Amino acid sequence: MISHPIHKILKPIIIRCYAELNDFLPQNKKQKSFSMSVKMPVTIEDIIVSLGIPLSEVDLILLNSTPVRFGHKLKENDYVSLYPVFEQLDISKINPQYHTPLCTSTFILDAHLGKLAGYLRMLGFDSLYRNDFGDKEIIETAAHENRIILTRDKLLLKSKRVTHGYYVRSTEKEEQLSEIVLKFDLYSQFKPFTRCMECNSILSPKAKSEILNMVEPDTAEIYDEFYFCSSCDKVFWKGSHFKRMEAFIKGI
Repeated sequence: MISHPIHKILKPIIIRCYAELNDFLPQNKKQKSFSMSVKMPVTIEDIIVSLGIPLSEVDLILLNSTPVRFGHKLKENDYVSLYPVFEQLDISKINPQYHTPLCTSTFILDAHLGKLAGYLRMLGFDSLYRNDFGDKEIIETAAHENRIILTRDKLLLKSKRVTHGYYVRSTEKEEQLSEIVLKFDLYSQFKPFTRCMECNSILSPKAKSEILNMVEPDTAEIYDEFYFCSSCDKVFWKGSHFKRMEAFIKGI
């Protein structure tokens, strides 16, 4: 039996990643085409995974300028272009692996994103969060309830069961909110101060007479509008903190 040297088995392909997919690449592969030597047969999915890019971050694959699916097998010298999720563009007619956008943006966040969860709730978005969520529970809940997974854990998004997920780039909470609002084009869905920032429940307006025994007398004397969370029994009103939050939202 004649053994073939390794260079006879490995075949070259060309990869180009666009926009924020470059965040997952080493510096020498960012924002440009690069060659990879791979052992055939190999699928595009195999290549994406080997590059450390979560599958849920890839929305469109062009193979030699033709749209293909993750499972397509590559040939020598193929040119693969990878594009991120197009939240604001309809590419369903050219994308064979198109996932229908969610009509309403609801989220589930991992343990690293508690502050972001609170901010999203402030804007009125249904955002599930617990600091003890496990990866399996997050994936199953997202699939069952059609939620977008937000995470700082790249490994979480590598599951094939994740159809709507996003790796949050920023580590600063206010920047994270701006990043998510821009990424998913959430402006038209804003319903500020309608949801409890602590537990995610919908707030209901309450007459002053109904909450007199739940707030300080000075508060009841100064303010007339009150909102109640029936899940955590908290009362909210438009105090000085409200004006700061309102200015923050206008800034976004």
